[in-house]
Amino acid sequence: MSAYPAYTMGGLCIVGGVTGFARTRSIPSLVAGVGVGLLYLWSADSIRKGTANGLEAALGASALLFLSSLPRVKKGPVPAILAITSATTGAYYGKTLYSLGG
Repeated sequence: MSAYPAYTMGGLCIVGGVTGFARTRSIPSLVAGVGVGLLYLWSADSIRKGTANGLEAALGASALLFLSSLPRVKKGPVPAILAITSATTGAYYGKTLYSLGG
């Protein structure tokens, strides 16, 4: 199992949240982007160290990002890309968690 997808998603979410705030002064974009990004980064670190709940946290962050971006998919490319990448990352960690029997 690899922590790289969670590290990547964490970085992208944080950059996206800060960018959304810089462009539109949107506090919800900043809070959500940084919050989900930090959850991804924490889960990636837990996966890398082999400690408990890293895979579950990555799967949860993916579900949270997917469900929050799904209603906005038709509003532009950014929500659509968020939905696709979070679904892909969620599928990866879901499959990994399922194969480990947890």
